[in-house]
Amino acid sequence: MSSSSESSSHSDTAPTTPISPTDSVSAKPPLYTTASVFLRTLSEAGITHIFANWGNDHPAILEDLERQRSEGDGRARLEVVTCPNEMVALSAAQGYAQVTGKPAAVIVHVDVGTQALAGAVHNVDKGNTPVIIFAGASPFTVSGELKGSKNEWPMWGQDALDQPAIVRQFMRHTTQIMSGKAVAKTVMRAWQFATSAPKGPVYLWARREVLEEEVDESVMNAQLDVAKWPPIAPSGLSPAAVRTIVEALSSARFPMIIVASAGRNHRTVPLLQALSHLRSVGVFLSVPQYFSIPYSHPYLIGQTFDGTNPYLEEADVVITLDTEIPYMPANGSRLRPDARVFVIDFDPLKQQMGWSHIDAELICRADAHVALGQLVNAIHTADAEAVDDTPLQARLKERGERLKTIHDEWIGQLVKAESHMSLNGQTPNAPHILGTVREVVRAQTVSRGENVLWLNEGISNCHNVWNHIRPEKPGQMIMSGGSSLGWALGAATGARLGARVAKKDYELITAVVGDGTYLFGVPSTAYWLSRRYNAPFLTIVLNNGGWASPRNSMLGVHPHGLGSKASARQLSVSFGPDMADYAGIAAAAGGAWGRRVTRAEDVQSTLEEAVRVVVQEKRSAVVDFILDQI
Repeated sequence: MSSSSESSSHSDTAPTTPISPTDSVSAKPPLYTTASVFLRTLSEAGITHIFANWGNDHPAILEDLERQRSEGDGRARLEVVTCPNEMVALSAAQGYAQVTGKPAAVIVHVDVGTQALAGAVHNVDKGNTPVIIFAGASPFTVSGELKGSKNEWPMWGQDALDQPAIVRQFMRHTTQIMSGKAVAKTVMRAWQFATSAPKGPVYLWARREVLEEEVDESVMNAQLDVAKWPPIAPSGLSPAAVRTIVEALSSARFPMIIVASAGRNHRTVPLLQALSHLRSVGVFLSVPQYFSIPYSHPYLIGQTFDGTNPYLEEADVVITLDTEIPYMPANGSRLRPDARVFVIDFDPLKQQMGWSHIDAELICRADAHVALGQLVNAIHTADAEAVDDTPLQARLKERGERLKTIHDEWIGQLVKAESHMSLNGQTPNAPHILGTVREVVRAQTVSRGENVLWLNEGISNCHNVWNHIRPEKPGQMIMSGGSSLGWALGAATGARLGARVAKKDYELITAVVGDGTYLFGVPSTAYWLSRRYNAPFLTIVLNNGGWASPRNSMLGVHPHGLGSKASARQLSVSFGPDMADYAGIAAAAGGAWGRRVTRAEDVQSTLEEAVRVVVQEKRSAVVDFILDQI
C-alpha cells in the first residue's frame, strides 16, 4: 500500500504537508534540554549515583546521559545503577545515604513507578534519610504540539490527577519542575529540604515535554553556587537548658539516658560515652536504629524493642536522646511520678507521626552532637570551678560501680544464651547463630570485625541481632529507621556503592533478615543488582517458617483467645512446610553461594565457608538457618 507522499511523488511539485515538532528531523540534535540542566545540577550538588527504573517519561534523560558519554571519556557525570524493581532502588539509595551521609537520586516511571517505590518510602521518611526522588509524568499534549507529546497507549492511563499525592505525606518537599530555565533552583531548594533536619526524602516530577524543552548554552552553563544552598545549621541547647540538665544529672540518684539514633552522626558516640562517664549515667537503648554506644561501655545497662525498661521506675532523671519510643506504658514501663525528664531531639514533637508524647520538664529541639558537646563542656567547667566536689565524686563512684555490675550481669546473660546451641536439640537458635557469626567474622577479617557493616532487619529477632553481634564502632550497625520490611537486601548493595564513594573499604557487609523479610526484599532483583555492580554481601536468614510478628501481635492482644490454640498454618502466617529455597533464589538471580542449615552442629563450618566466599571470592552468600518453626 502506497503512502500519500509516495502517491504524490508523481507530481512535479514536492509535497508540502506540514511536519509536527515530534516528527521533525534535524541534522544536529538540540545540544541541551531541561534534562541536561537537571542532571548537571544533581552532580554539582554532590549526587554521584542515580538508582534508576526507566520508562517512557525519560527519553530526554537517557538522551542527555548519552550526550555526556559522547562528549567526555565515555562516562556520564552520574553513575547510573539500573534497578529492575523500584523498592529495591529506593532501599539501595537509602543504604547509600546511610553510609555516606549524602543523598542519592532515585528515578522512577510516572505514577506507576512512584507507587512501586512501596514501603521504602515509609523507611526513608521514618529513618530520616535524605534521598532525591524524581519521576516523570505523562505528557500533557496529544497532537505533537510540543516535543514529547503523547504517542504511546499507556500514557493515557498514566496521566494521574495528582501524582505527587501518592507520596506527599512522607516527603519533606514535593514540587513540579516547570521549565529548564528554573530547574537548577528547583533542584537546589529540594536539596535543602532533604539535607536539613529532620532530613528525609523529597519528590520532584516533570512532564515529558518539559524535560525535552531546549535550553541554550547560557542556561546550561549558568553558574549556581551550591555552597549558597546549605542545609539548616544544627542548633544547640539554650544556656538555661544546659545549666538545668547538668544540675539535674549532678544531683540525681539514678540518672539514665535513653537513646535510639543519635549515632547516625558518628561524632556523637564519644561525646555520649564522655557524658555517661563524667556523671555516672546509665545508658539504655530503646528500639535502636543506629549504633550509638559500644556494647563494652560499662554503663550501658540494656536494650529493648518491646518498650520495657526495668530501670525506668527507679530513674529520677531521664534524658531521651533522638528516640522515637523511649518506653511503652502498655507493656508495663512507666516513669516515676517525680522523675525529671528532658527531651533532646532534632524533631522533639515528631511532626511526621500521628501520635508522640513524653511527659517532660524540658523539650529541646537540638542536634545531638551539639547538645552533647555543650553538656560535656559545661560539666568540665563546673568540675574545674568546684571548691569541694568530694561528696559528688563519692556519689558518682558509687553510681558507677552499680552501673558496671548491671552491665556485666547483662552481658554475662547474653554470653550464656549463645552457649546453648539449640532449644529443641536439633535446629540452632538465634543467639547461638549470631554469636557464632560474630566470632567467625572476627576470625576471618583483618580488622577483627571492626571494619564490617551489619544491616539489621531481623524484625522479631532485631533485639537478638544487637545483643549478640554487640557492635563496638560507630557506623557498624544500622537499621532502616522504619517498619516496612524488605530494606536490607537492596540497602546492602547501596551501602557497598556508598562505601566506595566515602572511601570506607568494608571488608564485609552482612544483612541479617528473617525469612519473611527476605521475601519482602525482592531477592531476585537484589542479588542480580549485587552481581551486576560487584557489590557482594553476606545474608543470614533467621528462618522461623513464617511471620512470627503478626502471630505475636495477636497473642499480645488475645493471649487466651481462639487463635492462641491455632497452628501458624491455620492462622495463615506460616510458610512451611513447602517454603521457598531462599539460597537458591539468590544463586539463580545473582550467582550467589548458598546453604540451608537445619542442624546446630553445622552452624560454624557453614558460616566459615560463607564468610570466606564473600571476603575472598567477592561473591554474595546466603545462609538460611532453620530455627524452631512458629
